[in-house]
Formats: sequence, structure tokens, C-alpha cells
Amino acid sequence: MSNVMGIYGHVTWQLHNEDGSLAAEGESDNLVTSVGDRMYAGRGAGIASPLAAPTGMKLGSGTTNPSKTGAGAALVTYIGDSHQGFDSTFPSGAAQGNGWRITYKVTYAAGKATTTSAVTEAVIVNETLANATSTAASTIARILITGVPSKTAAQTLTITWTHDLLGA
Repeated sequence: MSNVMGIYGHVTWQLHNEDGSLAAEGESDNLVTSVGDRMYAGRGAGIASPLAAPTGMKLGSGTTNPSKTGAGAALVTYIGDSHQGFDSTFPSGAAQGNGWRITYKVTYAAGKATTTSAVTEAVIVNETLANATSTAASTIARILITGVPSKTAAQTLTITWTHDLLGA
């Protein structure tokens, strides 16, 4: 008998104008990196000194395809002031079918992470949050985003990630 496990990620995002109207939205699957796989496995197995838990998200304007390791596993082009801890009740977890769903959410308020460039990438990191890019060694998950033209100082961007840890 074999047991198949997997981690499947999905991201939704919404960009709202100052008056609360929806300016843009989208969704896509995301990639949990090799570092993310090791973090979930180490923490789930209770291994001594597991990788640090996720601390927040960062945004970028890079277009390198996501990958489990290497350049595609890291934030490529950091958008200034986009380091942000998770919203107050996140991460959260709940039973989901034959597994468990972990949900992460960050709300970039008006004035935070403003840019004239398109927001094209996002990452979940497990490092001390700082106004700087992140390496693959501290990136739990990465996604390429399409449809966020830029984030003005008056707009709010909300990004919600789910990671489904499923067994068969």
C-alpha cells in the first residue's frame, strides 16, 4: 500500500480603490518551494530545530518563472516597503477533505507598498521582515501575479494564500 502526500497552493488577490470599489482581482495556483516543503515536513514531524515558521509576505515586479529551487524560488525584483506581516488572525488552519488547509493573508493598506510598476510576483517568507529582497533560502512559496497594474498610495491590496496538505 502506498501513501501519496502533496502540498497544493492557491492565491487570490483583490485591489481596491480608496472608495472601496474593486479595481482588479485575480487568482492562480502558487508554488511551494523546496524550503517550504522542508518547513512543513520538519514542523509536522516535530524534528528538532525545524526551519522557521512563515513571518509574512513581500511583493515584487520580476517575471522569472517560479521553481522549487534556484532563481525561481526567490523574490526577483523587490518592491520597496512591501514587507508585511500576516493579518491578525493568520495564518490559520482547518481540516480540508483528506488533509489540512493552511491560510495566509496580508492586507497592504493605503500608503504601503505603492509602486508605479506592475505587481507581478509575491512570496511568503520565514525571515525577519525587512525592507529588502529575500533569498530562496527564506522563501516558503512564490507566485507570479497577473493583472495588478500598480498599487497607488490610495489603494489597498489583499492577498490570500491557501496551502492544502493532502494525503491519499
